Amino acid sequence: MGETGIFAKDAAQGAASASTTTTIKPERNVIIAATGSVATIKLVQLISELSNEQLEYKFNIKVIITEHAKHFFELEQMPENVPILHNRDEWLTWNKRGDPVLHIELGKWADMLLIAPLSANSLAKIATGICDNLVMCVVRAWDLKKPLLFAPAMNTRMYDHPITREQINRLISWGYTEIPCISKTLMCGDTGNGAMSEVATIVKSVVAAFLLSV
Repeated sequence: MGETGIFAKDAAQGAASASTTTTIKPERNVIIAATGSVATIKLVQLISELSNEQLEYKFNIKVIITEHAKHFFELEQMPENVPILHNRDEWLTWNKRGDPVLHIELGKWADMLLIAPLSANSLAKIATGICDNLVMCVVRAWDLKKPLLFAPAMNTRMYDHPITREQINRLISWGYTEIPCISKTLMCGDTGNGAMSEVATIVKSVVAAFLLSV
């Protein structure tokens, strides 16, 4: 085989090799926190869409929930590869001095905290510094250099109360990012502001927050 033929063969092999190379996506660790809002029924959908292989990132997901969030979904519906953590896990992992503290370890592991949905009650707790459950403890100990996104969800009458915007603005002043509510017909039949943002919008906000930090 002549010299030209050798180079042509090498070029063909290189092209074939390049075509079979798998692009490795950057990975990010995300905690999804769900609180006691009926919008928690979208939790499984949110996890599914964040797991879409077409996204720019591969998301490793852990979920933390409040006791009232449990009312709106079945644990059996959750993907087997996604850990679901709640209040009792905080105490099961700690027995003596030197043992890991769950809400601290979660904050170290995660690159982002996404609270979706954020109920009126949990919003008020965060705004006033209360940390009486696993979700609130993770929020209170959150590293403010990392993104924290929150998607409020509540009845229109609660959303329209002036204290709601005051509390949301307080969270924003700390560097948290609001994923605003939308207006629609709510589960209770009322129509107006307060519905959690669409899942697709939440996913876009998560991806955008990481792209901005690059």
